Amino acid sequence: MAQQTTQFAQLPPNAEGHFRLLFYTAIFHLNCYLLRLSGLRDAAPLAPFSFLEGYVAELRACVPKELEWGASLQWWREQAQAWEASCSARLPLRALAEHLSLSYEELITLMLAGLVEEDIRFGSLFAALQEPLVARRPCLGLLAALTADPARGSTLDESWQSAHRLMDAGLVIAENQSAPRAEWILRVPPHLWEAMRGRVLQRLCAECTLSSRLEFPPLKELVLDQSLRDRIRRLPAVLKRGQIGAVILRGMENSGRRTIMGSLARALRRNLLFYDRRTRRDSTQDLWPMMGALCTLTGAFPVIAIDPAPGETVEAPPLAGYRGPLGVIMRREGGVGGPALEQALTLTLPAPAPEHRQNVWRRSLGAHVDGDLTEIVDRFLLPLGNVHRAAGIATAYASLDGHQTVTPQDVQLACRSLNRQALDTLAQRLEVAGDWSDLIVNEATAADLHDLELRCRHRERLLKHLGSGFHNSVNCGVRALLNGPSGTGKTLAAKILAAVLSMDIYRLDLASVVNKYIGETEKNLSQLLARAEELDVLLLIDEGDALMTNRTDVKSANDRYANLETNYLLQRLETYQGIIVVTTNAGNRIDTAFQRRFDVVIEFSPPDPFERLIIWQQHLPAIHRVSQAYLQEVAQQCALMGGQIRNAALYATLLAVDAGRDGWMNDADVESAVRREYRKAGASFPLHGSAAANGHHAVLNRFLAEIG
Repeated sequence: MAQQTTQFAQLPPNAEGHFRLLFYTAIFHLNCYLLRLSGLRDAAPLAPFSFLEGYVAELRACVPKELEWGASLQWWREQAQAWEASCSARLPLRALAEHLSLSYEELITLMLAGLVEEDIRFGSLFAALQEPLVARRPCLGLLAALTADPARGSTLDESWQSAHRLMDAGLVIAENQSAPRAEWILRVPPHLWEAMRGRVLQRLCAECTLSSRLEFPPLKELVLDQSLRDRIRRLPAVLKRGQIGAVILRGMENSGRRTIMGSLARALRRNLLFYDRRTRRDSTQDLWPMMGALCTLTGAFPVIAIDPAPGETVEAPPLAGYRGPLGVIMRREGGVGGPALEQALTLTLPAPAPEHRQNVWRRSLGAHVDGDLTEIVDRFLLPLGNVHRAAGIATAYASLDGHQTVTPQDVQLACRSLNRQALDTLAQRLEVAGDWSDLIVNEATAADLHDLELRCRHRERLLKHLGSGFHNSVNCGVRALLNGPSGTGKTLAAKILAAVLSMDIYRLDLASVVNKYIGETEKNLSQLLARAEELDVLLLIDEGDALMTNRTDVKSANDRYANLETNYLLQRLETYQGIIVVTTNAGNRIDTAFQRRFDVVIEFSPPDPFERLIIWQQHLPAIHRVSQAYLQEVAQQCALMGGQIRNAALYATLLAVDAGRDGWMNDADVESAVRREYRKAGASFPLHGSAAANGHHAVLNRFLAEIG
């Protein structure tokens, strides 16, 4: 007994020591089984496997000589349990047994199934014991035989049940369930094997990470509205009482949802096991079946991130091997269900208030803050997570430019560096420059555009001054419709709006969004709008009547699903919190329900002669040979749109360059370019005579006057 006590006392009183104790207990059971097979009482079994001799020598040193080797299983069990009782440290395997009510035999079965994970030589032994079955891991039938203890009256049936309980808890996986049950090959997932000994990698796979609770701030330090923070601070007590089984946190991407869950885990004195099912691509690497057991072994709070499409409900499978609360983070759209969420509490994170963004900006920028952050806070309505990320990148841009404090220009460049892959696949970023002086429109349209700029610039501040009758029906979103013929400057107006607001502008790619498969268009629109909202970019939808067409009577399945797409977009526009500009040259085709949801509707009309003259002057080179009289005549007689004038000026410059005149265009070049635009439109050129002929006549008249 003294020898055994000394041997076990050498084990460190921690997770590794407990693992080694149970590991040797499993080998002890294996050796006793080999003795029963050989009919011996105390001899080295199966001579070909000489590696066992080292293990057997260590085991003999533990067992008192007066005990028979084959009859000492009960004695070993009592001594192992006595060591566990004397250890005050957190032991993952003990926590697992207590949490799942696992028996001693079931723990030993688990260790036997994983012996080959620790020492590859056990694979050859298992293969020999299971002949003719070819496998280097133990099968279900072998494990049942190894854990059966005739001295205690344990039967093979009990061993079968123990193995099945381990499988149900996700602790072992059957590789070949199409084979007879006794031949099922069982393995312990490597992540679980490491967790059993207290060694856990922080990044288990691309989708699953384990974080210490100390990485997250206490609940009282969260940057949230007071009412929401108070509710979240009461959550741990509610979860401990078992009143709810899950917490669902909805909000924008990078809005701090994971941080809140981490702070909640800290309050529960748990680590955070975060599983991102949004990015999972390879189902063979899915760790969900073992998530519950991992949480139990590591003392972690499981949080799953999902991203269901509009109208879609994601079923969260039960967490086998875990009894405790579950966290779910998701956007505002879609649903989630499953047995673990029958008693779930849902909280929705609102867009962060300006003072909260200012606090995060100041904390993230540190010494690089410029004192007054008002301009940055007002211009960039980002979720708090994106604020933190953008601050780090903006600091780097400031250093590259050789100044210590971060400017709004640094922040704008930083925002472009954020993760925009999902947005880039569905939309195209446009280059912006200039101001309203570059857009030639009538006074009414110019005034409406100025009002649109004001609405966008003060979209957040406006909310604080609304009357009670609005009942929170207005958000930070601005929805504008620009209606008018093609070429009247609608797209240019959207670009200039982005330029004066110092925002990036993305144009929706209809080919990437519209999909013939049912539900895919809504899913693509959801991703696009969510990304644009979270990154606070101006979203441009050119030819928006293609998406916002009038709903029709349902005469076929196509009509029904087209109406569903329209209905989804109607609902999403109401909750959209960014700036969206829709252009169309067929406003009568847009559903009237959409027009009611636009905050601003601006009509663009064809330019009058004076406006056309200004547009011509803007697009001609600074030095040219086009006569003012002819240019005025073209502006008066040729009713071209702004876009057509732009194309004509470009073509006229090309003609001058090709003629070797270094871009010095003349009346004839302008005439050729304008004629070309009329041919493209299928219309007749309205001017009489020819600018080229008129030029020759003027030269001849001057010559005759000189010789007369």
